[in-house]
Amino acid sequence: MDYGLILPSLGDDATREGIDAAGEIAERLGFTDVWTTDHLLVDASAAEDYGTIFEAVTTLAYLAGRTSTVRLGASVVVVPMRNAVVLAKELATIDNLSHGRLIVGVGVGWSRAEFANVGVAERFEVRGVYTDETIRLWRHLWSGADWPFHGRFHTFDDFVFGPLPEQGGHVPIWIGGRQEAALRRVGRLADTYHSSATSPSAYEPRLAVIRAAAEEADRPMPALSARVRVRLNSNEPDDGYAMRGTPEEVASEVRTFAALGVGHLALTFPTREPEPLARDAEAFMREVVPLV
Repeated sequence: MDYGLILPSLGDDATREGIDAAGEIAERLGFTDVWTTDHLLVDASAAEDYGTIFEAVTTLAYLAGRTSTVRLGASVVVVPMRNAVVLAKELATIDNLSHGRLIVGVGVGWSRAEFANVGVAERFEVRGVYTDETIRLWRHLWSGADWPFHGRFHTFDDFVFGPLPEQGGHVPIWIGGRQEAALRRVGRLADTYHSSATSPSAYEPRLAVIRAAAEEADRPMPALSARVRVRLNSNEPDDGYAMRGTPEEVASEVRTFAALGVGHLALTFPTREPEPLARDAEAFMREVVPLV
């Protein structure tokens, strides 16, 4: 099992110092990757979770210059709220400058109000097909192709794109979501499925949908990842799913994910302060990982 660290980049107590510390913690403890979270301009109903949030793409660019070994991922970029070509350029630049460490997590979003707030209200109803086309556009540009691209939302015949990502057209694309349309998108287009706030029992039924879509597209089954909260040595009530309890209880949950074929967990710890975050991450690596 590989372990990623979700950056403490959201919430009223999110700070640059916490993000810096998380990058250092991840590299020192052997996490394989670090992950930003994405929202741009939520409405008041989502303010508690996402009212304060460091922008996902620029935070990855910042960490590209402050880290040297961990991969850099977004969990996940809400693609249809953005210009696909600008995003292609930003992501290619990060991959190039980081020597090929980028992972692009992709989602379609869920907040109609946020789409309206950023000026693309009409795109909410077509956010799935916009995302599909965006992924194809990225692959086209990142591969160094020089022939025209004609899609529903983007058409260009005469263009030059550079610099290319160091990983070229093979920058890993991880797709999140839980609805059937999203799961089928995973099977058709993704390198990895990346769930969020999902228990193993809820995760398992999704695999058949992903596998069927991959087979229809004549593609291999994507790899599997999950974004999960960790509450080590705590059984306090919490909203939603978390791996909680003693080290053995948490390790048992990790083993259950592994039995489904999940090979990567992106971990969210409860604190965003540098010292407590370090203690939580160290405890997980010291007390849980050896039991898996």
